[in-house]
Amino acid sequence: MNNLRTKFLIILGTVLVCLYGIIGIPWPLSKIQENWNNNVKLGLDLKGGSQLVMQVQVQDAFKAEAASSADRLREELAKRNIEYAGVDISEPKSIEEAEKVEILFRGVPPTKSGDFRKAGTDILGDTWDIANTGADFRFTMKRTNALTLRKDTLAQVSNTIHRKIDGLGLAESTVQLRGSEQDAEIMVQLPGVDDPARIKELLGSRTMLEWAELQEQTPFQSREEALARSGGMLPLNTRLVKGSTRGGGPDVYWLVKKIPVVTGRDLRDAQPQQSDRAGWDTSFVLTQEAARRFGSFTGANIGKRAAIILDDVVISAPEIQSQINDSGRIMGAASQQEAADLALNLRAGALPASVLFLEERSVGPSLGADSIQSGLLAGMVGIGAVVLVMLVYYKKAGINAVIALVLNAIILLALLAYFGAVLTLPGIAGFILTIGMAVDSNVLIFERIREELKSGKSAVAAIQAGFGKAWWTIVDTHVTTVVSCAFLFVFGSPQIRGFAVTLVIGLLANVFTAVFVSKAIFDWEMAGKKNVESLSI
Repeated sequence: MNNLRTKFLIILGTVLVCLYGIIGIPWPLSKIQENWNNNVKLGLDLKGGSQLVMQVQVQDAFKAEAASSADRLREELAKRNIEYAGVDISEPKSIEEAEKVEILFRGVPPTKSGDFRKAGTDILGDTWDIANTGADFRFTMKRTNALTLRKDTLAQVSNTIHRKIDGLGLAESTVQLRGSEQDAEIMVQLPGVDDPARIKELLGSRTMLEWAELQEQTPFQSREEALARSGGMLPLNTRLVKGSTRGGGPDVYWLVKKIPVVTGRDLRDAQPQQSDRAGWDTSFVLTQEAARRFGSFTGANIGKRAAIILDDVVISAPEIQSQINDSGRIMGAASQQEAADLALNLRAGALPASVLFLEERSVGPSLGADSIQSGLLAGMVGIGAVVLVMLVYYKKAGINAVIALVLNAIILLALLAYFGAVLTLPGIAGFILTIGMAVDSNVLIFERIREELKSGKSAVAAIQAGFGKAWWTIVDTHVTTVVSCAFLFVFGSPQIRGFAVTLVIGLLANVFTAVFVSKAIFDWEMAGKKNVESLSI
């Protein structure tokens, strides 16, 4: 009797924990609906929302890698006093041509040809193949390195988009590579987002922040003026960056050092902050190593100006009034929302390549409500039919099966809520299929019990033998289904994954309800009765 009491305490505790996961503490009663909405998360097809498909312009990453490689080789050539006439970097126009990017060094003196090849091999030999025709040296990216760069670019873009979406609090959203890596397409689903315009702006922004030393303390009015100042060519290790005031002033051009002092990758945190001018700024905090570099730079340049570059535009060139170590701020945001969006982008990091939006679809809440109603109707009709058959065919034992089915549904919903899983329309299909699997387990057990009764065993002995002999059959059927669901989860789309997750959780719950709970109910029915020969089954 004590053993039976322990079993029912376990069942009661399980039910209470599950109900808490689904509806929380149901007091006041008006909070039940709110708790349900917070705990049971609905997917795009049920809740409504937006779906975006974007193509990653991986050629941007290849061009950036080529430019960086060319700069490294130029610096090495300057150290070794190797001359050349010029450098050309091809610009692939599409993602299909990305891997065809090339670096061409022209006009290498014949006497320096061997030295140039050695320098090229030392600096770029691990990544680029080298071929020369006369005085020209052509660098083409090795196939394995090109494939790795493409794969890494897609992974970095996907991870950055994940961080941006998480920063917005859209935890139910999904980000998935669609098609092959050659397609370079990423699909983003945003449940509950009916107007994706701001999301598109955030996801599409590369947002690269740099603090750079100014080569010239005053800006130029045009590119031509900047080039004329230095004899038609920019000084070594410098670049010309467009700048303008945020208020829409005339464009100017700043000559800055090519290698920035710190970048957005050196940020530890960024937050919107109300400024002293009754506006909004974006404050940022640097990592310890970056703070050391930044402190040395600002301490050595007090009284001089430095450039704050955001997405290749100088947004400000303030004068350094004192040494700055680990923090700073970007001023001039038009609103709190703009400052918050900039902080979010800085925290998430810069995209290694731009994205092109190919598709935008919105699912209205009314369509999602129709899906829920249709799914619930199908579920109720199916459950009603199952309950009716079980009660008619298995008599009082059918009540046992119905209780197990109800508890199975409660456990399934609770585990979805605790795991933060998103319930989709395929998930509802998995939910209904779980009910079928639960019924199948009860049928196996009940038929085994019937066979034992027909062989002349007492009711108590038949129940024990029926559960014992059906156990391994139940385990076998559930394990094979779980293995199938694992493949669906690994290779399927987000909707198919939802189906697989729901089905696996339901199967685990079914083992508990069909074996442990159902057996406890039979034991309670037999408790205190001796030599029971018949059983309503």
